[in-house]
Amino acid sequence: MTDINCKTIFKASKLLLVLMLLQVSACTGQVKEKTVSDKTEDEVSDKHLTIKQNTIFPQIHTNLNGMVRQFVRTIHQDRKGNYWFGTNGDGIIRYDGQTLDKIHIVGISPHIRVLEIVEDKAGNVWFGTSDGLVKYDGQKFETFSITEGEKGFDEEIWGLAIDKNKLLWVGSVGGLYHFDGDQFIPFPLPNSMVENPEHKLSDKLIKKIIEDKSGAIWLVTDGNGIFKYIKGEFTHLTTENGLTDNNTADILEDSQGNIWIGTYYGGVSKFDGKTFTNFTKDGIIEGIETYNFYEDSKRNVWFTAEGYGVYRYDGVSFTQFTTENGLTTNVVQSIFEDNKGQLWFGTWQGLCIFNSEKFVNANEIETWTN
Repeated sequence: MTDINCKTIFKASKLLLVLMLLQVSACTGQVKEKTVSDKTEDEVSDKHLTIKQNTIFPQIHTNLNGMVRQFVRTIHQDRKGNYWFGTNGDGIIRYDGQTLDKIHIVGISPHIRVLEIVEDKAGNVWFGTSDGLVKYDGQKFETFSITEGEKGFDEEIWGLAIDKNKLLWVGSVGGLYHFDGDQFIPFPLPNSMVENPEHKLSDKLIKKIIEDKSGAIWLVTDGNGIFKYIKGEFTHLTTENGLTDNNTADILEDSQGNIWIGTYYGGVSKFDGKTFTNFTKDGIIEGIETYNFYEDSKRNVWFTAEGYGVYRYDGVSFTQFTTENGLTTNVVQSIFEDNKGQLWFGTWQGLCIFNSEKFVNANEIETWTN
């Protein structure tokens, strides 16, 4: 598939996603909690039934036994070795070492989008979804609503992070919160706003949250740059003080302490604490829309560039990987390294694994993904 076709597909899918996101309802209130049993959709019906459903695009590589219609947005492997796949519109899928199942949670739509997965030190797995916060403690699932009553657009959780003090930070369409296990406590940002902001979803949305080695919390906003919070003080990073683009998409701190920033219109840059280096502006990287940063166990930094595949930075130089290296498409939506050292890539046309030389269908290495 050519880059032109990939871009066309991506634009069409992007329109579909926007239409999905326009189903907005406003509501406010306290936290709601539901406790449900750990049952999967297959256990409710036929555990051995092969799921058949229409896919948005041809799935060249595995789409987890037909369970994924669009793509895998986020991947996590917990301390017990379970694989968790957060999908774009098909809920949560788990492989526990024996069975690949789509998780069914009572009271939650089976078509939720899973936007983030994190695990705390106690082994609880947390999911930020389009239908609120979900917790799995190893035996049961619990769901937590930011608002009282009917779920609304503000419930959609994009950013999750657990800091050194075990505090859970939650970034939603409705704003930033701390979650203490019982309720969501609003954590307002400064009123500082860039000139002529271009919000894609909400002026309150916090898309990504990380804590760096110094204990600073970095908050990626929707069109309003990045806020850095430490010791009670905020710093607002925008194009006025070095940020390449106020429409930031992703952020990562590497093992050297560098902050990598992906944007929608300004490409990728690296911040060493003093200076921003924009690799896209310098002509080293192609593609102005960059995100999905991941540092592997060999300290390589990986990220995606829309329409241009995947880049790997080894500390010295960049290597670009495209469909010529086995990717099914040059539009990639997730990157993850499992405990075997295998790198997984979720694309619009199925799951790939990088075998140190090229990308192959994940089912060639992990047959359970069939």
